[in-house]
Amino acid sequence: MRRTQAERTEATTSGLVETAAGLFGRDGYAATSIDDVARAAGVTKGAVYHHFDGKIGLFRAVFVREEQRLVERLAAAAGGTADPWRAIRAGCAAFLDACLDPAVRQIILLDGPAVLGWQEVRRIEDDYLVALLRRGLERASGGNIEARTHLLVGALCEAGLLLARDPAAKAELRRELDLLLTAYSTR
Repeated sequence: MRRTQAERTEATTSGLVETAAGLFGRDGYAATSIDDVARAAGVTKGAVYHHFDGKIGLFRAVFVREEQRLVERLAAAAGGTADPWRAIRAGCAAFLDACLDPAVRQIILLDGPAVLGWQEVRRIEDDYLVALLRRGLERASGGNIEARTHLLVGALCEAGLLLARDPAAKAELRRELDLLLTAYSTR
């Protein structure tokens, strides 16, 4: 059965994003060239430019994909409990665990803000990480939880950056996060 042009385009685009994610996650944005991605994907450099408007466009697609995967991971961790605060705690703990993944650390925590800029990263996170946390907090406490959502996202992102520099800080960060969540859950 022959694939349509749209299916072939989607397959090539997905393959390029997958290949680039591996290279960006392992070597970082600065050390990965379009030539590297094309070679590893088995396509021409022109094919990469046909699907993406340059290295930053390709990186943005990788960043979005990594955000989607991160949120799926957090939702799966939180989905095992009916208690909304326990679900939030499980999701936050899974976030700290994910920050120890070298690809998450490199793509989301380190290169994302440097390459895409803080505002673009925040726009993307609003659709994924922030939205997931907002839904959890709405379930747990109801009402207007916008400030609480952003404070907690900020704490998680800063914890992730600390973990990127010092993985041994995980236990202490987990305790501090539990204190913060306990304060939120008792209000």
